[in-house]
Amino acid sequence: MRLVLISDTHLPVRAKRLPDAVWEAIDDADVVIHAGDWVNVALLDELEARATRLIGCWGNNDGPELRARLPEVARVDLDGLAVAVVHETGASKGREERCQREYPGVGLLVFGHSHIPWDTTTPGGLRLLNPGSPTDRRRQPHCTFQTATITAGRLKDVALHNL
Repeated sequence: MRLVLISDTHLPVRAKRLPDAVWEAIDDADVVIHAGDWVNVALLDELEARATRLIGCWGNNDGPELRARLPEVARVDLDGLAVAVVHETGASKGREERCQREYPGVGLLVFGHSHIPWDTTTPGGLRLLNPGSPTDRRRQPHCTFQTATITAGRLKDVALHNL
């Protein structure tokens, strides 16, 4: 199962559309995960129409229309791996311990908000991934997104892509 992870797209505020490289990855993916801050419902509509499967949550910059269609925390089983998607996880200090406590039984937590890519694993085995932002790099050298695969309940081939 091929995944594309994105967050903090902020369309059309930070960019008019997603970069072509992201759309190409989406076209090849089995599942697209968006960890919030869509800003405009048009991207949700476009991803629902184009992605094979879309999993997403709302972020702090998402208004009532997006919040009506998306959960605060999305939870799904992907090929035997328990996945949760949330926009904010709080400060980076203590993140692993806090998320391990707040998301028991989850094997992968995808989050956003900071626009800073993140990839760590807690002592209890929870993998934390933040794909950064494909449209607003903030203090980062590049805009980014992530890809990964899931095979028989195991997350593999996690890659950060610079745009």
